[in-house]
Amino acid sequence: MDTLTASSRSYRLTNEQIPPTITESISATERLALTRTIKAALKQQNAVIVAHYYTDESIQVLAEDSGGHVSDSLDMARFGSHATAETLVVCGVRFMGETAKILNPEKRVLMPDLSATCSLDIGCPEADFVAFCDAHPDHTVVVYANTSAAVKARADWMVTSGSAVDVIRALSGQGEKIIWAPDQYLGDYVQQQTGADMLIWQGACIVHEEFKAQELQDLRRLHPQAKVLVHPESPAGVIAQADLVSSTTGLVNAVAQMDATEFIVATDSGIFHKMRQAANDKILIEAPTAGKSATCISCAHCPWMAMNSLQKIAQVLATGNNEIQVASRYIQPASQAIERLLTFTNNNAKQLAGDA
Repeated sequence: MDTLTASSRSYRLTNEQIPPTITESISATERLALTRTIKAALKQQNAVIVAHYYTDESIQVLAEDSGGHVSDSLDMARFGSHATAETLVVCGVRFMGETAKILNPEKRVLMPDLSATCSLDIGCPEADFVAFCDAHPDHTVVVYANTSAAVKARADWMVTSGSAVDVIRALSGQGEKIIWAPDQYLGDYVQQQTGADMLIWQGACIVHEEFKAQELQDLRRLHPQAKVLVHPESPAGVIAQADLVSSTTGLVNAVAQMDATEFIVATDSGIFHKMRQAANDKILIEAPTAGKSATCISCAHCPWMAMNSLQKIAQVLATGNNEIQVASRYIQPASQAIERLLTFTNNNAKQLAGDA
């Protein structure tokens, strides 16, 4: 079945819209002092850090050492719901903070930098998306987690990379026609796996879109024993070479569980910290973002994720600034879309684990 596109317009960012990747540069002494300050503030304010796999290693270590959590975007929100903390410090990008607030409206949700966003979020503006959905009222609207609260509020379902295939397969089996947004490559992958009738929004992740199929093929020749792990936001030519296509959590688990000593990894390099924790005897190799066809806008690391830092965490705890607010008109419909997924994953946990 041919995939129809949502629009002739491509929702790609220009170089001017993408911030430079800034790496936190502090001494070991400064890092230790900041860590102590942050831990004291977390305890005093009954707060926890909830961090994504793609954030800096120092943030991931601090989150776990202080009773917080490191995971994928949905599990971050789940943890926030179960935690007794009154304040969640969400280290990631803005849609993650919004999702945490939607699921925990009674809690204070802070972020180190409110300008840390996502190319998929930017590439799916509310007005354009709502207009498109309104033009296709006979379609069920399914959006990826990497979207704003406003876009989630227009959706029937929110899904993650680990659940998308199963949800779309179930909806398609019921005869539903699907609007999918915003990631084109993940949408194409889901459509290929399910055969669903899908209208696919033309957005992309600037990290995963940079992985190069030809250069990956060349790298595989140099490492013939390596298993290739690919996130499904990647281009089809990269996905076609994968030994495993999975969500971030699935890729972390694969390093520990698969019978291989070398892995070529096509996702944000921030995940290497968690992979080394899972199996520190394994060799991890970044999938190529450079080569003859490369522009290397992101070079395997999200520039918005890099906006999170220890200094900013300390500052936000000291000032109380950067609190996430979600307009009340979005909370109920967005929550409904998210809760549909949570119910689905709870009911299909065994099947989803097998797929991963």
